[in-house]
Amino acid sequence: MAKQKASRSATKAAVKKRSGAKVAARSSARKAVKAKARTAAPKKAARPRQRIAISHHREEDFKADGLRAYAKYRDLGIAEATHGLAQAHVIRLQGPCNPAEVSKLHFHDVEFQMVYVLKGWVKTYMDGQGETLMKEGSAWTQPPKIKHMILDYSDDVELLEVILPAEFKTVELKA
Repeated sequence: MAKQKASRSATKAAVKKRSGAKVAARSSARKAVKAKARTAAPKKAARPRQRIAISHHREEDFKADGLRAYAKYRDLGIAEATHGLAQAHVIRLQGPCNPAEVSKLHFHDVEFQMVYVLKGWVKTYMDGQGETLMKEGSAWTQPPKIKHMILDYSDDVELLEVILPAEFKTVELKA
């Protein structure tokens, strides 16, 4: 019986020693892999430091110099403050809606796009989603390059749009 206890404790000690050696071997292998990964990764260019952007509402800041002829845009200064990382503006679609001018299937070559309805309503079509009525307080994201169009909107609609990056292409498609 005493011999059995001794062999059990000897076995336990041997198992502990072996598993400790395995852990040490695995740990040093991970360190080597991590060290290789650190040295192999290319350096990412440092983005210029962002600055604060403050924009107060002024009617004269709404300009008809944006993407759509039927809209006025109020730039919020985000593109300049982020050195092109993002863009944000308030959009007023000019009523009444003319579907012949407005309802054109298109997509934007962006990384991110989000729209929030500040006032009024807008009816949209998005590929895979169909027609959706967005009302005051509604928000949606549009995945990169999703085909979409505006179908109709109220005369008083105002939208907040945030896009990454600030500069992007819009591609009109044949319906």
